[in-house]
Amino acid sequence: MKKQSNLHRYFLAFFALAMFALFVRCQDEMVVDPGDTEPTTDKAALEKIVDEDSSLTSFDYNYDEEGVMDFLGKVSAEIYPFRVGQKMRLINRTLSIDFQDTIAYGTLTKTFEGLLLIAASYDSNATEPDTLIKKPFTSIVTRNLIFKKIANTPYPRRNWILAAISLPEGGTQSPNIDITKTTIFLPNGDTLSIDSPNNYYLRRGWGWWHNIPILARGDSATIRVELYSAFEDEDFVSLTWGANRWIKHRVKRLFDLVSSTPNGNGWDKVYEQTFVTHQWPGFYHAIINAMPKQVILDDATPVESESWGIPYFVHP
Repeated sequence: MKKQSNLHRYFLAFFALAMFALFVRCQDEMVVDPGDTEPTTDKAALEKIVDEDSSLTSFDYNYDEEGVMDFLGKVSAEIYPFRVGQKMRLINRTLSIDFQDTIAYGTLTKTFEGLLLIAASYDSNATEPDTLIKKPFTSIVTRNLIFKKIANTPYPRRNWILAAISLPEGGTQSPNIDITKTTIFLPNGDTLSIDSPNNYYLRRGWGWWHNIPILARGDSATIRVELYSAFEDEDFVSLTWGANRWIKHRVKRLFDLVSSTPNGNGWDKVYEQTFVTHQWPGFYHAIINAMPKQVILDDATPVESESWGIPYFVHP
């Protein structure tokens, strides 16, 4: 009886080993079907990673301020004299990749066709806007990416992860307004100091870079913006945040001017604003838009702007 029991165990062990060997062989011989939805090249795999990563895509949903004009004509306690919003349409996107063994460096460039919408009145005594001014413009936004190879399967999409992302920077390349530094004061006491967004990396799961800021629901963070302006008047510097692919709870506020100091033919200025996260968890971007004031006050002045984005995560 004991001999039969041992024989039975040997047979089961042999069968399990045979099935494992067959599984490994099948895995080794497995190839990607050209008709499959899986990317078949490393380049296509990295593009798919970028398209699906919400820490990147959440920028677009706040850069496009759709909905900020919805209250046109209603009385509300807004902090700026005009209803101002920008409608952005992505018209071109390129991802250049430099593969270096197990690391790949990417540059993501997006070109937006913009429309600045200004609800205004030509009557200085008007109590509500009666004119909608539309100003077309083009904005180019760039950010850098770092990918790490983690496997060597026949499926390129499974071989790579997004390791780090830089902050996005873009606009109309105006010489009249230039953001030079941004400082973020987080509720946990940490401070992020950024003077070159495309060279400031945030960790996406691997590496020695800074972490993407993690905030709780209802947390507040203060952002200080330092910029150079060619004009003495207070600039139109705004902060937009709170939207992603699923949540459209977009909020926009003007920064408060803290100081203005003459510098050559222009002025060095400091602005501050505090934003509060809402109740929905996920990845978001807080986006700084800076424009000379006459872009808003003069219906004929073309759009000049610079924009920086700050990704953050709201945890449940």
